[in-house]
Amino acid sequence: MIQVRILRRKDGSIHGFEVKGHANFAKHGEDIVCAGVSAVTVGTVNSLEELTGTVMDSRMKDGFLSAYFPVDREQGTDPRSQLLLESMVVMLNSIAESYGTYIQIKEVTN
Repeated sequence: MIQVRILRRKDGSIHGFEVKGHANFAKHGEDIVCAGVSAVTVGTVNSLEELTGTVMDSRMKDGFLSAYFPVDREQGTDPRSQLLLESMVVMLNSIAESYGTYIQIKEVTN
């Protein structure tokens, strides 16, 4: 199962996210759930950088992606960045509506 954690500030804005695990919907290389989640999350990190100049502190390895705004900067407060991140959440929830057995999304406020 893929586990997604959306990390929100107390004001509701997103300051990071974490994705770990494998869906096991199909065999490796044919898993549309893993491919969809990867495309949405990696695409969001890339879009943030390309469209807003916002660079997240991200780490990726097999079955894991984490992306956070650097704590020493005010990055991520730009409404465009938040729109892209909220769009990512909508897309992930859409995947979960169809493949909820294979993905779990939790939102955490801290």
